Amino acid sequence: MIDWQVTWEMASYVVTVVGLPFAILVFLKQERAERENEEEEAYLLLANAYNDFLKIVLQHSDLQLRTASALPDPTPEQRERMLVIFDMLISLFERAYLVAYKPDMSPEERRRWNSWDDYMREWCQRDDFFFALPQLLRGEDPDFQQYIQRVAQEERGSVFVSDAR
Repeated sequence: MIDWQVTWEMASYVVTVVGLPFAILVFLKQERAERENEEEEAYLLLANAYNDFLKIVLQHSDLQLRTASALPDPTPEQRERMLVIFDMLISLFERAYLVAYKPDMSPEERRRWNSWDDYMREWCQRDDFFFALPQLLRGEDPDFQQYIQRVAQEERGSVFVSDAR
């Protein structure tokens, strides 16, 4: 005759020893996959925002914002439009920094972040953007300010003077 109490007790031990750790591993794997999907979605949203920004740059092609050098002798109206576009760009860079940057990143996170770092470096090479940075960085996140100032220094090979407060 089978002792059902012993059988059920053994089954509960098997579930506890094997099933519970397996369930925990499956749960952790699903959580990790969800987190990676959320990070990828955030990256894609930021990438789309940058593409939208580039459309604005294209609409204002007279400002020559995609050329290597600054527009010579911009009019006051061009200067104003340029500053507004740079404000939009700094806002986008700050959002990317707050969402995507971490001091200790996984290889996938690093790959995503490197795109933003490249964009920042490219823009910091422009004289008009570089010299507008002190004004553009007012009120921005202090860690972001330090990051982009360091990038600007590395790209320009000169000391960045900030009046951002």
